Amino acid sequence: MTARATPRRSGWFGRLWALPTGAFGIIVIAVVALTALVAVFWTPFDPQRTDIAARWAGPGVPHLLGTDATGRDILSLLMAGSRTTLVVAIGAGLISTVIGVVFASLGALTRRWVRESVAVFVDILIAFPVLLIAMMISAVWGGSLAVVVWSVGIGFGVNIARVTRPELRRVLQSDFVLAARASGLTPVQILARHLFPNVAPVFIVQLSWGMAVAVLAEAGLSYLGFGAPVTQPSWGLLLAQLQQYITVHPLSVVWPGLAITLTVLGFNLLGDGLRDATDPTLRRRGGAARRARTHVPEVVA
Repeated sequence: MTARATPRRSGWFGRLWALPTGAFGIIVIAVVALTALVAVFWTPFDPQRTDIAARWAGPGVPHLLGTDATGRDILSLLMAGSRTTLVVAIGAGLISTVIGVVFASLGALTRRWVRESVAVFVDILIAFPVLLIAMMISAVWGGSLAVVVWSVGIGFGVNIARVTRPELRRVLQSDFVLAARASGLTPVQILARHLFPNVAPVFIVQLSWGMAVAVLAEAGLSYLGFGAPVTQPSWGLLLAQLQQYITVHPLSVVWPGLAITLTVLGFNLLGDGLRDATDPTLRRRGGAARRARTHVPEVVA
């Protein structure tokens, strides 16, 4: 009789959840998304309601995280600000995805002169930091969330294209791609069936970093006055309003700073977990290592 260990197969989400980085990222992003959804319908207090009699109330009942200099409830402001954070992260992620895919495809699948022109154009755009792009756009159209979304989408989209293009070129030289060409598949079919699935782990990690940068950029631009208007709750704007009182009421500054830090960390760790869970090379290495650790010798009855 032979006793063998049978590895349990699971989908990519199961592998992601089994990783500490993936589980942490999922939990953090899920909490932010759920908070933003709840804030659409309910917050403990009106985020913009001022109450001078309750200014600088400490954490407790009814203000669980305290109040600011005008008596606004900090918890309500954080809940409402999570909507702004989520909108910016998703919007910038979508724009950077489109820009990254388009430029990476043009830089990998077109004629040589087109590829080189795209590479030079991408290098020029990469030279401009995201915050500088946002300031340039806001100087023309004024500061708003749309400026943040577009500036981060453009700024990180070209970064995604720069990193993804060499991977596409590498996969393009593979034997299975040559076989797909010989079988009569069009370049678009080859791109969809063979190229993108093989560069997806790299793309996912870059996209998660882009969404993390979007959260930081929104906070930084709102802090500088180029982001969300004062009538719209924002973590960066709240941090800018509270930082002048940091020596008198230091605890009030902790809450928006902690929210920004955890959200950025969640996006980064989620990207790392997705890379480990979706990369077939890493899965094969991990499977071989697990089989080596859990090898059970044959027992003959």
